[in-house]
Amino acid sequence: MTLKLSQLPERSPSKMTITVSPELKAALDDYAEIYRRTYGQKETVAELIPFMLENFVTTDVGFKRARKELADEAQNKTASTSSST
Repeated sequence: MTLKLSQLPERSPSKMTITVSPELKAALDDYAEIYRRTYGQKETVAELIPFMLENFVTTDVGFKRARKELADEAQNKTASTSSST
């Protein structure tokens, strides 16, 4: 079986609290079970979510484009402020 999320790397634990719909919670619980079956290692949903979110934002082409534009705007604003002083 292939999942979009690869096996998690070694990491130090961290805690995160979010509120999700019952449907999303069920889907995330199912994902964690499928992850366990795929990789033979149990991970909690809370441990998977940061990697799922990172994967999501790094593969979202529209987000990448908008983020670059945002960074360019900030850089241009900084350059404009520096040249006017």
